[in-house]
Amino acid sequence: MRTLLHPASRLPGSLDLALLVTRVALGFILLAHGWQKLDTYTLAGTAASFGDMGIPLPTLAAYFVTAVELIGGAALVLGVLTPLAGLLNMVSLLGALVLVHVQSGVFVENGCYELVLALAVGLLIVALQGAGRYSIDGLLGRRVASQ
Repeated sequence: MRTLLHPASRLPGSLDLALLVTRVALGFILLAHGWQKLDTYTLAGTAASFGDMGIPLPTLAAYFVTAVELIGGAALVLGVLTPLAGLLNMVSLLGALVLVHVQSGVFVENGCYELVLALAVGLLIVALQGAGRYSIDGLLGRRVASQ
Protein backbone atom coordinates (compact mmCIF):
# COMPACT_ATOMS: atom_id res chain seq x y z
CA MET A 1 0.00 0.00 0.00
CA ARG A 2 1.42 3.38 -1.02
CA THR A 3 1.21 6.34 1.30
CA LEU A 4 2.70 9.81 1.21
CA LEU A 5 5.53 8.46 3.34
CA HIS A 6 6.43 5.75 0.84
CA PRO A 7 9.51 6.69 -1.27
CA ALA A 8 7.71 5.77 -4.51
CA SER A 9 5.07 8.39 -3.70
CA ARG A 10 7.53 11.29 -3.80
CA LEU A 11 6.99 13.93 -6.41
CA PRO A 12 9.33 13.48 -9.39
CA GLY A 13 12.43 15.60 -8.90
CA SER A 14 11.70 16.27 -5.22
CA LEU A 15 15.01 14.78 -4.03
CA ASP A 16 16.90 16.91 -6.54
CA LEU A 17 15.01 19.98 -5.39
CA ALA A 18 15.69 19.13 -1.73
CA LEU A 19 19.40 18.72 -2.49
CA LEU A 20 19.46 22.04 -4.34
CA VAL A 21 17.85 23.93 -1.46
CA THR A 22 20.01 22.15 1.14
CA ARG A 23 23.35 22.67 -0.57
CA VAL A 24 22.63 26.31 -1.48
CA ALA A 25 21.59 27.11 2.10
CA LEU A 26 24.60 25.29 3.59
CA GLY A 27 26.94 26.83 1.02
CA PHE A 28 25.64 30.32 1.79
CA ILE A 29 26.18 29.82 5.54
CA LEU A 30 29.70 28.51 4.95
CA LEU A 31 30.54 31.36 2.58
CA ALA A 32 29.36 33.88 5.19
CA HIS A 33 31.49 32.28 7.92
CA GLY A 34 34.53 32.04 5.63
CA TRP A 35 34.17 35.67 4.56
CA GLN A 36 33.83 36.70 8.22
CA LYS A 37 37.11 34.93 9.04
CA LEU A 38 38.87 36.53 6.07
CA ASP A 39 37.44 40.05 6.14
CA THR A 40 36.15 40.87 9.62
CA TYR A 41 38.47 38.86 11.85
CA THR A 42 41.37 38.54 9.35
CA LEU A 43 43.32 35.32 9.03
CA ALA A 44 45.76 36.44 11.74
CA GLY A 45 42.88 37.22 14.09
CA THR A 46 41.20 33.90 13.29
CA ALA A 47 44.47 32.05 13.98
CA ALA A 48 44.89 33.90 17.29
CA SER A 49 41.32 33.04 18.25
CA PHE A 50 41.88 29.40 17.31
CA GLY A 51 45.03 29.39 19.45
CA ASP A 52 43.09 30.81 22.40
CA MET A 53 40.53 28.00 21.97
CA GLY A 54 43.30 25.37 22.10
CA ILE A 55 43.02 24.30 18.47
CA PRO A 56 46.24 22.57 17.39
CA LEU A 57 48.29 24.33 14.69
CA PRO A 58 46.01 27.38 14.84
CA THR A 59 47.48 29.22 11.85
CA LEU A 60 47.24 26.18 9.59
CA ALA A 61 43.75 25.46 10.93
CA ALA A 62 42.66 29.06 10.27
CA TYR A 63 43.84 28.91 6.65
CA PHE A 64 42.27 25.47 6.13
CA VAL A 65 38.91 26.33 7.67
CA THR A 66 38.68 29.68 5.88
CA ALA A 67 39.57 28.09 2.53
CA VAL A 68 37.14 25.17 2.84
CA GLU A 69 34.36 27.50 3.97
CA LEU A 70 34.91 29.97 1.11
CA ILE A 71 35.81 27.59 -1.71
CA GLY A 72 33.68 24.71 -0.45
CA GLY A 73 30.75 27.02 0.23
CA ALA A 74 30.89 28.37 -3.32
CA ALA A 75 31.23 24.83 -4.67
CA LEU A 76 28.11 23.78 -2.76
CA VAL A 77 26.09 26.75 -4.04
CA LEU A 78 27.10 25.91 -7.62
CA GLY A 79 26.89 22.17 -7.13
CA VAL A 80 30.43 21.43 -8.29
CA LEU A 81 32.61 18.75 -6.67
CA THR A 82 29.82 18.58 -4.13
CA PRO A 83 30.77 15.38 -2.26
CA LEU A 84 34.32 16.68 -1.74
CA ALA A 85 33.16 20.15 -0.63
CA GLY A 86 30.62 18.59 1.73
CA LEU A 87 33.11 16.15 3.19
CA LEU A 88 35.88 18.72 3.77
CA ASN A 89 33.50 21.11 5.49
CA MET A 90 31.98 18.29 7.52
CA VAL A 91 35.47 17.31 8.77
CA SER A 92 36.16 20.95 9.66
CA LEU A 93 32.89 21.19 11.60
CA LEU A 94 33.49 17.91 13.41
CA GLY A 95 36.85 19.33 14.52
CA ALA A 96 35.06 22.43 15.83
CA LEU A 97 32.49 20.24 17.55
CA VAL A 98 35.07 18.10 19.36
CA LEU A 99 37.72 20.75 20.06
CA VAL A 100 35.55 23.74 20.94
CA HIS A 101 31.81 23.27 21.28
CA VAL A 102 30.94 19.91 22.83
CA GLN A 103 32.00 20.75 26.37
CA SER A 104 29.63 23.75 26.49
CA GLY A 105 26.37 21.86 25.91
CA VAL A 106 23.74 21.88 23.21
CA PHE A 107 22.30 25.36 22.79
CA VAL A 108 23.88 27.81 20.35
CA GLU A 109 23.24 30.91 22.47
CA ASN A 110 25.84 29.55 24.88
CA GLY A 111 28.40 29.02 22.10
CA CYS A 112 27.53 25.35 22.00
CA TYR A 113 27.20 22.75 19.32
CA GLU A 114 23.65 22.66 17.93
CA LEU A 115 24.47 24.77 14.83
CA VAL A 116 27.77 22.95 14.22
CA LEU A 117 26.05 19.56 14.50
CA ALA A 118 23.16 20.56 12.23
CA LEU A 119 25.54 21.88 9.57
CA ALA A 120 27.73 18.77 9.77
CA VAL A 121 24.74 16.43 9.37
CA GLY A 122 23.42 18.44 6.42
CA LEU A 123 26.85 18.31 4.82
CA LEU A 124 27.04 14.55 5.37
CA ILE A 125 23.75 14.11 3.52
CA VAL A 126 24.92 16.27 0.61
CA ALA A 127 28.31 14.51 0.52
CA LEU A 128 26.64 11.09 0.39
CA GLN A 129 23.81 11.97 -2.02
CA GLY A 130 25.68 14.29 -4.37
CA ALA A 131 24.49 17.58 -5.80
CA GLY A 132 21.37 16.39 -7.56
CA ARG A 133 20.38 17.16 -11.12
CA TYR A 134 20.11 20.94 -10.59
CA SER A 135 23.85 21.51 -10.36
CA ILE A 136 27.05 21.76 -12.34
CA ASP A 137 27.87 18.21 -11.23
CA GLY A 138 24.49 17.15 -12.66
CA LEU A 139 25.14 18.96 -15.94
CA LEU A 140 28.55 17.30 -16.24
CA GLY A 141 27.12 13.86 -15.49
CA ARG A 142 28.95 13.43 -12.19
CA ARG A 143 27.33 11.50 -9.36
CA VAL A 144 23.87 12.91 -8.83
CA ALA A 145 21.02 11.80 -6.60
CA SER A 146 18.48 9.51 -8.16
CA GLN A 147 14.77 9.23 -7.40
